[in-house]
Amino acid sequence: MWSIPNLLTFSRIIMIPVFIGLFYLPAPWNHQMAALVFTIAAFTDWLDGYLARRMGLVSPLGAFLDPVADKLMVATALVLLVADNPSPWMAVSAAVIIGREITISALREWMAELGSRCTVAVSWVGKFKTATQMGAITLLIYRHDLFGLPVYRIGELLLYVAVVLTLWSMMVYLRAAWPSLAEDRKNDGDA
Repeated sequence: MWSIPNLLTFSRIIMIPVFIGLFYLPAPWNHQMAALVFTIAAFTDWLDGYLARRMGLVSPLGAFLDPVADKLMVATALVLLVADNPSPWMAVSAAVIIGREITISALREWMAELGSRCTVAVSWVGKFKTATQMGAITLLIYRHDLFGLPVYRIGELLLYVAVVLTLWSMMVYLRAAWPSLAEDRKNDGDA
């Protein structure tokens, strides 16, 4: 339970209140520090999975907690960004990304019950979506121009790319799972 990968996952959950506190801290550097915490959390998301596989420390707790920690951090960041910039595009982007995460989590749970979890394994589109999304959110949190680059604007554009990839990856997962979902099963109470 207390393996390095699991500790990294727990640390990501613990970083959420720190991230929120820094985001709202009345200091001129608050967004830069919040972006740093978010970046560290994103890195630990990659690192804990890498270490778990490399060191043979994959555990049921880690397999459950890792995606939960990731989704909690991303959803928290998106909610803060929408609250900070309540534009329709930002709200729709956040709703699409959070909605996709809920949909795919439910789909994976359902497919696991059917014994077909590998049908909805992570695809390359999903991995590219995650990288784009993490980069976009980091830039949106950081928000200050850097070396003359409009960081916030670049973050917005990356977020829109992430939304397209989000919808694409959701369709990939749904299409892969569709034969099992559309199958007529006897003794099912739901139609």
